[in-house]
Amino acid sequence: MSHTTSSRPLPQEERNTATEDLPPDGLPESARDAAEATPDAGEATPEQDTVASEGTGPEAATGPEAATGSEAATSPEAATDPEAAGSEAATSPEAATDPDPHSAARPTPGWRDRHPAAARTLAWTTTALAAALVLVTLLLPNDPARLTPAEFVRIPVEGIVGAALLLVLPQTVRRVAAALAGVVLALLAVLDVLDIGFIGALGRGFNVVFDWPLLGDGASFLQDSIGRAGALGVEIAAVVLVLALLVLTALAVVRLSNLMARHRATAAGTTLVLGTAWVLSAALGLQIAGAPVASRSTSDLVQARMDGVSATLKDERAFAKEAATDPYHSTPRSQLLTGLRGKDVIFTFIESYGRSAVQDPLMAPGVDAVLAKGTKRLRAAGYSARSGWLTSATYGGSSWLGHSTFLSGLWIDNQQRYRTVTAGDHLTLTKAFQRTGAWRTVGIMPGVTKGWPEASWYGLDHVYDSRELGYKGPKFSWSTMPDQYSLSAFQRLEHGRPHDKPLMSEIILTSSHNPWAPLPKTLPWNKVGDGSVYHSIEQAGKNPVDVWQQTDRVRTEYGKSIQYSLNSLISYVEKYGNKNTVLVFLGDHQPVAKVSGDHASRDVPVALVAHDPDVLKRISNWHWTPSLNPGHQAPVWRMDTFRDRFLKAYGPHPDSTVSPAAR
Repeated sequence: MSHTTSSRPLPQEERNTATEDLPPDGLPESARDAAEATPDAGEATPEQDTVASEGTGPEAATGPEAATGSEAATSPEAATDPEAAGSEAATSPEAATDPDPHSAARPTPGWRDRHPAAARTLAWTTTALAAALVLVTLLLPNDPARLTPAEFVRIPVEGIVGAALLLVLPQTVRRVAAALAGVVLALLAVLDVLDIGFIGALGRGFNVVFDWPLLGDGASFLQDSIGRAGALGVEIAAVVLVLALLVLTALAVVRLSNLMARHRATAAGTTLVLGTAWVLSAALGLQIAGAPVASRSTSDLVQARMDGVSATLKDERAFAKEAATDPYHSTPRSQLLTGLRGKDVIFTFIESYGRSAVQDPLMAPGVDAVLAKGTKRLRAAGYSARSGWLTSATYGGSSWLGHSTFLSGLWIDNQQRYRTVTAGDHLTLTKAFQRTGAWRTVGIMPGVTKGWPEASWYGLDHVYDSRELGYKGPKFSWSTMPDQYSLSAFQRLEHGRPHDKPLMSEIILTSSHNPWAPLPKTLPWNKVGDGSVYHSIEQAGKNPVDVWQQTDRVRTEYGKSIQYSLNSLISYVEKYGNKNTVLVFLGDHQPVAKVSGDHASRDVPVALVAHDPDVLKRISNWHWTPSLNPGHQAPVWRMDTFRDRFLKAYGPHPDSTVSPAAR
């Protein structure tokens, strides 16, 4: 193409000779036919269009001043007048598409030549979109509470510094630096979006060290909630969006850097003005709707992530030392849990059962009614209850962190701590029962769908996962089976069978797991069977997608799921419990913020139910509420303190000794 060939203009006399014999329209008839048969020079070939839009000179035309030829790309007039680009390229000898300088044929005007106003509008629009994309990536907050318009009308210092650097870099280095800067901005924006999602779901930001596996868990949850096809579509869309963001942000920064290079003086002046405005805004503390005008969000977030990585690595080493220290590690088994010998002890975790369930104005009336009625029913059956509050180590999800914190006596609030503690031999509450040799220890784990190596760390002689519970019914979204069925299977497989030892059981109830639709219904115990009866119930249930369209609807269904789980557990104790039954049940964490609210606590209810008055007498100094529903004045403990309190209440202190009779 003439844009890349070196064509010397003909002398005036040669031009006259070459054209004096042509017909009035400037082309011989054969040439006109050939030109009409040739594809439009401005539109027909990708090569022509690429050169026309980008140029081949040092400052390729990527801004709104883009021209169609090398003359337009280098001429001062063309650089300042987008409208002149097409005509200049069309009339310049260098704009000819025929490499032969003596050719008489001239190209048919291209799209940009025929529609200069539209071309100019498109160029300006593209540049404006590029600037908007870069601005959004620079100002995007990582907290959903800060997603307001005011956040995006500030002055980002990173953009000012970046523009200044790009202005002084040589051409090749500038383009590479601009592309890399765009990729980095896109990656930081992806991390900001992950923060927003994690804060909404788990009440904390995304940790770049140990949270990556949770994305896989999220994909599994999505599949369980909306089906494999829907989940696959969401996953593909997410990958495409991330890749598109990487590419488009890189192209946007390159486009803006080229524009600045063509208008170096204007760009330098604008950068200076913005820099001055940023300094003044920072000095005066100017704000827009509570957001500082002088923004340094990106640099602050980068620094915060670097500090987070450093803190995570330090915490890993410190926690390893903490987990290796256990006051009960060397306690003789004869001194453990002496106050519960002969009792069937059941520890039950109710998924997402948090303070909001019993105190939120929308959800509490139904849940409180179940607890009040349940207290009366159990009292009529000879049981008494005490209840209080525990502050969970997790929020909105990651239930295993709550389970392990409660049972280990260690604060396990992230995946790295969980891996560290489960790789060691720290004494869990359940393992303490196993160590005594006085109990058979089992786990009912309907949420476990594959191998679970942590069973040995928990001290469970046998674990019944979803594959061993004999369920023949449908899943209820994430929950593999209804809670009433899980308890029925526990009765059939373990509690209802004769044993030479009492049972210590850990039971996980999952029906109150997000997304809370469809929900099972309470059935007569003799109708539960193998779970086939739940097919019609599941089919008649609500669709999660429909439920999640309205916040109040989600919260209502969450409340119903908690009512179902509590009813199932209370009914089980009422029907199958005996004078040796001791039940401890609690929530593992609060539900997600969509249900509990943006500023909800991490507190969960905990209750202890027993038939034997001596069991409750041992915890009289806990000052818990004498019902299933903890009162507002009930004590609030960190969840990691429960293990030691429980072991102390039902057995001698680790530094104490016991009499031979107690042994």
